[in-house]
Amino acid sequence: MPKSKRNKVVSLTKVKKKDRQWKEGLLEKIRQSLDTYPTVYVFKYYNMRNESFKQLREDLKESSRFVLGSTALMQVALGKSEADEYKAGLSGLSEHVKGTVGLFFTKLPHEQVKEHFEAYVHEDYARAGAKAAHDFSLTEGPLSGPMGPLPHTLEPQLRKFGLPTKLNKGVVELIKDHTVCREGQKLDANQAGILRVFDIKMAECKLKLLAVWRSGEDGNGEVEQLSEDEEEYGAGGEFDAIGDDLAMGSGGFSDDGKDGDDGDDGDG
Repeated sequence: MPKSKRNKVVSLTKVKKKDRQWKEGLLEKIRQSLDTYPTVYVFKYYNMRNESFKQLREDLKESSRFVLGSTALMQVALGKSEADEYKAGLSGLSEHVKGTVGLFFTKLPHEQVKEHFEAYVHEDYARAGAKAAHDFSLTEGPLSGPMGPLPHTLEPQLRKFGLPTKLNKGVVELIKDHTVCREGQKLDANQAGILRVFDIKMAECKLKLLAVWRSGEDGNGEVEQLSEDEEEYGAGGEFDAIGDDLAMGSGGFSDDGKDGDDGDDGDG
């Protein structure tokens, strides 16, 4: 008997995998940027969020360009060795392209770049997997949040988060003292949810310059290491499509500045 197609399930999360043509286009975009901008930095990002990063992009769009995404593709574009580097010295920069990093192409002098990156510090809610910045505990009795007493409709969710709560004449109460997290502890989804309810922000969104390649008069250049990579610090973060060449996480690429679609962000 033929299989019925009436109740066919269609996945709404299915995405098109990036093909060879797309990857070659991306490599060409990075190399065009190397020809356009005299300086390129490798920077590391911590607890990155979409909106704050979009603002930085907008502020620097006249003089600079960001590329975030697959480290494997960025390494290939720069060159992994002296034999295949796009310009002399770029293979030294490629060595720093690992982990939660991006490329920043610019015409700005170093001091201005440093000022912009050091000024980019924002607090946000920690997500599951991040480390607690400090201890946080709740005391037995009525619970209040940033807007005052918690609404009674929130009580079931708090119990799902693992808090020992009850409703007492419409008032959300904690049955006993409860330690939500300890400093340095890796947060789970429930702990992150509780911290958000009480408006406790433990994620510091920041950028750190790791290395820079500067073009010389002959087009070649040298690499300077600016700081050490700190692998244990916080979490990388997550971008949706940010409208630049690549969006970290989804790997979306857009040639016209629109949000990219989802793709492969692996090392292939």
